[in-house]
Amino acid sequence: MLSAGKTQTLTVARVSDYGLYLADDEGVEVLLPNRFVSLADHVGDTKEVFVYHDSEDRLVATTEQPLLRVGEAGFLRVVDRTSHGAFLDWGLSGKDLFLPNRNQQGAVEVGGRCLVYLYEDGITGRCVATMRLKSYIRNDRIGVRPREEVTLLVASESPIGYRVVINDRHWGMLYRNQLYRPVAIGDRLRGYVSRITEDGRIDTSLQPQGYARALDGAGTLRQLLEANGGRLPLGDGSSPEEIARLARMSKKSFKRALGVLLRNGEVEAGDCEIRIRRNG
Repeated sequence: MLSAGKTQTLTVARVSDYGLYLADDEGVEVLLPNRFVSLADHVGDTKEVFVYHDSEDRLVATTEQPLLRVGEAGFLRVVDRTSHGAFLDWGLSGKDLFLPNRNQQGAVEVGGRCLVYLYEDGITGRCVATMRLKSYIRNDRIGVRPREEVTLLVASESPIGYRVVINDRHWGMLYRNQLYRPVAIGDRLRGYVSRITEDGRIDTSLQPQGYARALDGAGTLRQLLEANGGRLPLGDGSSPEEIARLARMSKKSFKRALGVLLRNGEVEAGDCEIRIRRNG
């Protein structure tokens, strides 16, 4: 079913002077304008497109990919303001995302960035942004589990760390004392659920837990070794600060990761150096 705000795979149904008409499984058509069409496109082909409403309130398709889809949260730049609301850079040529006055919260200034959630208006079917996230990002019904890999959007900073949006659905916390790499507001990161409390708070980490964490760290060390000519000036004798600076992990995580590589016979290690083991 055709719906605004989603990326869909549609079939080329017919060709017109204005572009290609693409159809869903029910035969409902949407126009893909000529500027997104190539000579290689033929009737019967499938195309992955994003569907949205144009300025005349018609559904239209594009091969461009937006910065946000329905059901996603993110930071978008404010490009214009009117008496009715603000317009945000959506990543689409000639089409900005509307943020009505009623959906604004706090300062909204041209050139600034806003944390918004994108939803489909129940009356018009159009894509609309909101800064009022309470109805969409909540922890009353938690849909993630400890150790699960998730996506994190860094939403705000506090003395103890960063508040993050988990899978565009829940609020979580990423603690500063567990970070071994730079993090900035607006970053999208791969993360892991480390703990869920009885009152619905979710703690997260950028490293997996247990043996999965050791395997992940081993992969990081392997990549660092390959990028540095097969050697790294790190080992059991290295300080936690030096390990955090070069490998972006704690000394405990480093030792676990190194243990994986040693058991696999991939490296040789001295007190302050690791070397890739060369066959022969």
